[in-house]
Amino acid sequence: MPPLLSEGALQPIHRRILTFAWIGWIFDFYDLLLLSYLVTSTTLRQDLGLSRDQVALLLGSALGFSAVGGLLCGALADRYGRRPLLMATILVYSAGTFVSGLADGMLSLFLARAITGLGVGGEWAVAHALVGETVPPHVRGRYGSYLQSGAVFGRFLATIVGFSVAPWLGWRWSFMLSALPALMVVAIRHGMPESDLWERDKEQIRGRGVADQLRALGAMVGPELRGVTSLALLVTFLNMAAYWLKTSWLPTYFHETRGFSPAEASKLFFVEQLGSLVGYVSFGFLSDRFGRRPIFSIFSLTKAVSLMIVTLGWQAAAHSPPLLYGSMLLVGLGEGNWGGIGPLLNELFPTRVRAAALGIVYNLARGAQFLAPLAVAMVAAQATFAEGIALAAGFALLAAAFVWTLPETKGSVLKSSRETASASRA
Repeated sequence: MPPLLSEGALQPIHRRILTFAWIGWIFDFYDLLLLSYLVTSTTLRQDLGLSRDQVALLLGSALGFSAVGGLLCGALADRYGRRPLLMATILVYSAGTFVSGLADGMLSLFLARAITGLGVGGEWAVAHALVGETVPPHVRGRYGSYLQSGAVFGRFLATIVGFSVAPWLGWRWSFMLSALPALMVVAIRHGMPESDLWERDKEQIRGRGVADQLRALGAMVGPELRGVTSLALLVTFLNMAAYWLKTSWLPTYFHETRGFSPAEASKLFFVEQLGSLVGYVSFGFLSDRFGRRPIFSIFSLTKAVSLMIVTLGWQAAAHSPPLLYGSMLLVGLGEGNWGGIGPLLNELFPTRVRAAALGIVYNLARGAQFLAPLAVAMVAAQATFAEGIALAAGFALLAAAFVWTLPETKGSVLKSSRETASASRA
């Protein structure tokens, strides 16, 4: 079979790779979000005797440990391959979710969410590296967006389970049954190919000792890549803050602050998720046509303005259902800019550190969001939930500006380790 990356036309194998990675990301994101919904719709807080501050710590725990998972699993995927690490990360986050259902207090649930975070952080990096290294350059943007759109379905599933299933099933069984995606590993084992770009370089990568492996990772902060690394981390962090400052407490905001029932709140979330689905798909096509940076900025600005309407502009939104639902649709649409992060990071780093770079950049940015639920809770204690969540709009505006500090990478050919080494010697 010809190398996957060099094929000019898409083949069935490309779609199979995307499908497996996409399903893995759906349940990855679902497991990450599930606690936010169960805290609102079930007796979890009462059963474990949790305060609001403890809930904020738990909401942030998986985010914090995702940074560790991204660093560890990304480096392992660069050394041992994309496919085995994709399977391992799915098993890890499924195990963490199962154990969450057995928690008997704050500490045990914190540890279970930490395990979930390890798998969640690793899966994103490995999946995006695999997809980015196997699809032709002219469709990398849209395939990255398709993969990232799994977040929409993960949120949709978390909304259904959290607001419709968990109230009668109970939070323990909701967690434990959510570990079933681990069975998907069987299908991945028999149907998923390895990245041929990684296969080409694996002997060179595996032949390095521990010191050389550390030097390869250190290249991200070396003269060749440190500028790109720092800017990529900044843009990803700003976009991540814009997402999690809004997402972590939004179910509580609509239910407790605005008085929506779970059923009414779920309608708003479905509208937002519909907007996100449109956003992810359209972002991929638009960024392949017009470039990563301008489309990213437009989507970020859209999210910032619409988010301010449903928070600081609540008086207007509350008296106009079309404005409220339209704004939530645009909040979701703006979040389609996440479709550009995976392709952008793939295109900025060479093969020898690509999976590690995706894991480090994405998950350090997400790990820092450990503080996001706490920040919103602190602002809410001094002012209102609306003002706390509205902080997200400011970060979205900053992301729209700073993405222009990165190079435009639309349609670029991925750099292999050999090509980078040759360029360095030259």
